[in-house]
Amino acid sequence: MQQDIFLVGSGLTRFGEWWDKSLRDLMREAIEAALESSGLQAQDVDLIIVANMLAEVTNNQAHMAALASSLLPHHPPALRVEAACGSGALAVNTACAFLESGRAKTVLVVGVEKMTDASADAISQALMGAADSELDAPSGLTFPGIFGLIAKRYMYEFGLTREQLSIVSSVHHKHATENAFAQFRYELSPEAVSASPLVSDPLRLFDCSPISDGAAACVLSTVHRSGMRLAASQIASDTLSITQRPTIVSFPATRAAMELALCEADITRKDIHALETHDCFSIAAVINMEDLGFAKEGEGIRIYEDLHAGHAPMFVNMGGGLKACGHPVAATGIKQLIDVSKSLTRGRARYGLAHNFGGAGATCGIHVLENTHV
Repeated sequence: MQQDIFLVGSGLTRFGEWWDKSLRDLMREAIEAALESSGLQAQDVDLIIVANMLAEVTNNQAHMAALASSLLPHHPPALRVEAACGSGALAVNTACAFLESGRAKTVLVVGVEKMTDASADAISQALMGAADSELDAPSGLTFPGIFGLIAKRYMYEFGLTREQLSIVSSVHHKHATENAFAQFRYELSPEAVSASPLVSDPLRLFDCSPISDGAAACVLSTVHRSGMRLAASQIASDTLSITQRPTIVSFPATRAAMELALCEADITRKDIHALETHDCFSIAAVINMEDLGFAKEGEGIRIYEDLHAGHAPMFVNMGGGLKACGHPVAATGIKQLIDVSKSLTRGRARYGLAHNFGGAGATCGIHVLENTHV
């Protein structure tokens, strides 16, 4: 990083189904919590970055940046970014660019999504905007279908069983029981995952992250300091369509962003003690472990087997991940950064990593957070 950037405040709504709250309500709740956490005044914010993917479809609301700006008394300049489910990480990366350049000194980043106002069919169609409208969508694929194909191929190549895959969601649900902001705060056995309704073979209902409402906000600053410093902020991209890739059992954008982030932070994987990874589907979590370099090819499930057995090599998705905490898509990348900071504080650990991607890994954002008090 060209400047020391600190996470000085954070705020979340609970993720879930908020029939009585609007986009504005959700953003206001997260922003007010982030400002209160920071100890700053609203007027200290120079710039707002808003992450949102679906508001035009689900809420008939565009111009989200101006809507966010209107929630602060001095109406600071604001802009909106979008990278599907990776919008939150892209928003943080954009904020870092402004802070490193000196164009802003304190930036409010907020991600929000209100998805339950639309039907399941409308949401499925809207989310397919994160895939290729010419190469993927005409075949009738949805994202459960895309990741079902990925899971089927992975099982064929590496011998992953249905019983092993079910461990992933079980681990995340167990972690969510301790998270007051999680959508699903209950344990789930691997057997229950395997017995849940089939969605897209071999994926079952409890392999899939839910439709969620929610918002997450953080305050980043170069002039106000805290014990949480951003050590790296990197993004990488890949083909939009899975049909243009040499393999569908790895996400090259994750591999590229990870190497860039480790280089920028000047650390190795062994320094990472807290990880929030993008488990939009359980198979993604397994592949992510390999692409991030924490497991060898075909052995990503071993980390979850260790977690399930209580032999945790590191803190992984301690808030419940996308599966159990919920997945209001544009809020997720920001929520991950907040959860990393919580894990570092609780565990008295130095480095944590947030891994957020959009589509089938077409955009990936990785952030490394350093606990300077350790």
